[in-house]
Amino acid sequence: MLKNAFQKLDKYIWELPKSFKQGMRVGARVYSSAKLWEQVEEEALEQLVNCAFLPGVIGYALGMPDIHSGYGPPIGGVGAMELSVGVISPGFVGFDENCGVRLLKSPLNYKEIGPYLRELANGLEREIPSGLGRGRKTKLSFVQINEILAGGVPKLVEQGYGTEEDIENCEERGHMAGADSAYVSDRAKDRGRDQLGTLGSGNHFLEIQIVDEIFDNVIAEAFGLFQGQAVVMIHTGSRGLGHQNCSDYLQSVWQAMPKYKIRVPDRELACVPFNSPEGQSFFKAMSAACNFAWANRHIISHYVRKVFRAALGDSGKLTLLYDVAHNIAKIEEHEVRGRMEKIIVHRKGATRAFPAGHPEMPKQYQKTGQPVLIPGSMGTSSFVCVGTEKSKIAWYTVSHGAGRVMSRHSAVNQIRGEQVLEGLQKQGILVKCQSVKNIAEEAPAAYKNIDDVVEVIQGAGLSRKVARLKPIAVIKGE
Repeated sequence: MLKNAFQKLDKYIWELPKSFKQGMRVGARVYSSAKLWEQVEEEALEQLVNCAFLPGVIGYALGMPDIHSGYGPPIGGVGAMELSVGVISPGFVGFDENCGVRLLKSPLNYKEIGPYLRELANGLEREIPSGLGRGRKTKLSFVQINEILAGGVPKLVEQGYGTEEDIENCEERGHMAGADSAYVSDRAKDRGRDQLGTLGSGNHFLEIQIVDEIFDNVIAEAFGLFQGQAVVMIHTGSRGLGHQNCSDYLQSVWQAMPKYKIRVPDRELACVPFNSPEGQSFFKAMSAACNFAWANRHIISHYVRKVFRAALGDSGKLTLLYDVAHNIAKIEEHEVRGRMEKIIVHRKGATRAFPAGHPEMPKQYQKTGQPVLIPGSMGTSSFVCVGTEKSKIAWYTVSHGAGRVMSRHSAVNQIRGEQVLEGLQKQGILVKCQSVKNIAEEAPAAYKNIDDVVEVIQGAGLSRKVARLKPIAVIKGE
């Protein structure tokens, strides 16, 4: 078993040296606990080791504590490449480009919001289409789609949606500067025309949550969080547009690899030099899809705010804590071999976590560090953490959620959706969904324990816990 070849370095780190297999350019490292290590799939470890073969990779092929098998690299995988000789890989970004999470804060507590909960949940289900392929009734023109792909959140704020604060409190200010809509196919654009402001399917969700516990009072106060506070978490990405964009470039990148004499252990790891014409084309297209995803979460926020204002009046005002991506490749400056260098960091099912004082942090988070949002599985807690300086050993990265221990197919075969719904209702959680089948796919039993995952993140020093959030209403699609 490959798992047996990993050495336990300390309580939270397992490592495989690059000498394990000829051709590995770096070692592989997984952040985990003894309990979670037992749940790590062999396939996920094989996929992580494959990432160690990529040209230009530096440091380690990293696995976060929520690691599980994916397409090409594992979900929960991180890989940093040198800009001059490194590669960029569509599979190392993922099909849902810039799937991510944002958290909206309410000034109200549980007692104040409780009497309106069903009205709010009904309004959110009505205003925000959710489910596989479901879109809005009005389709954007190709001109409008191109504007969103190029401009992201700032373009929407310019058009009257949201505020400057929404831009400030969004990773990359809601806009990848390298985006170019000309590199996104018409087919991808067409798939996105009716999907701006929609939730999607799978593990995507919209939840009304309550701040259940505060772990760091000073940071929580700086973040504007308090015990019993009502908040709204949005988890979704670039929908069909991003999926099509990734599919388009996986094919073109695979076809271009022989030109650069690149060989990879798995076809799904197809990659090209970042500075090649094909690499730059993908980066421009991916950046545009990321802008679409940030815009999608931003428009969903617009409709969430509309529902809260309708039910609660002025007291229903919602402000943005932060918005983070977890399927993305970005140019960032990090310490490499003792000096600061720009590198390309792939995060697939992994979340950026910058520390206090980092130049990319908004002014209000310069003294605290970045708010890090880690959603749980359906019906379980989510966490707000904060970035730390120690996490530079992982390119300032943490896990993006709980991570599956059971495939969707297995979950449907082993779990009845009706039982899951009944269990959630017994916990006092209101659920709005398009399909009971989907409820089974996303059952808490199909995921790792989020508390165990966050324990590793804190224990390894990748981030610190600030607050735990408990769901009281869940909106999901099929």
